[in-house]
Amino acid sequence: MVKNITEKGSLSKPLIVYNRTESRAIDLAKTLSQQIIPVSTVKEAVEKSTIIFICLGDDAAVESTVDAVLKSTDVAGKLFVDCSTIHPDTTRRLAQLLESSGASFAACPVFGTPLMADAGKLLCVLAGRKECVDRVTPYCTGVMGHAVIDLSTKSENPGMASMLKVMGNTMISQMVSAISESLVVAEKSGLGVDALHSFLEVIFPGPYVDCSKRMISGDYHQRKEPLFAVDLARKDARHAMEMAKAVDARMKGVERVDEMLQAVKSHSGEKGDLTCIYGVAREAAGMKFENN
Repeated sequence: MVKNITEKGSLSKPLIVYNRTESRAIDLAKTLSQQIIPVSTVKEAVEKSTIIFICLGDDAAVESTVDAVLKSTDVAGKLFVDCSTIHPDTTRRLAQLLESSGASFAACPVFGTPLMADAGKLLCVLAGRKECVDRVTPYCTGVMGHAVIDLSTKSENPGMASMLKVMGNTMISQMVSAISESLVVAEKSGLGVDALHSFLEVIFPGPYVDCSKRMISGDYHQRKEPLFAVDLARKDARHAMEMAKAVDARMKGVERVDEMLQAVKSHSGEKGDLTCIYGVAREAAGMKFENN
């Protein structure tokens, strides 16, 4: 996202980058042809910026970062854009907190893998006050992403973007579960995983096929770092189940996925990937977790 904002965002000034692990910001600056300025504190980053993009792993990280900002500097007149995947209640709470301090807020969670982010192919979901969303839109289509879902045309509630993001992520996790169990049955029955993969290539090209490749190739258990970490997947599942409960509904598919993710965490620890659900499905069928 930083790479595409600097290269395609028509910036008049260098991009200021802060990471809680300072070396990551410094290393990133070395890899980009466009000028960016790494800073060592979130206070410095906010003071020197007019639009602040936030992208962190969970609700606690976002809330603690915003709290640190509000305690350390004046935010009046600044626009905060949160690209994190957090509970809609958290998004609404952050918007109210920042706006009460004189800042503006827009929610902009994104869909897509790290490779899609690098290629500027993310799907950006925007929500909040229309005038704030309009300031963010130029950094979305053709810059960070290839498409936008703008929810501000129907409501100024920024939590709607977070709600869609959480629901979308749980649909992806259920897709992973469905592919996992189908591959296990295909292998054990003699049909073979290649036949099922060929079906996916024709009927469900895109993420279904990519997911299947990662399972069949063994990538799911060989990765040193997860693409979609188990703890983040479980966070999304909890948020989705809470959202459903709030409207007197239930997401049994998500409950089932969360059970499998608990097994992933037990087997692989915090480095477990969402696709390790395949290993859990294999074990449930009397096979080894690893497919090698």
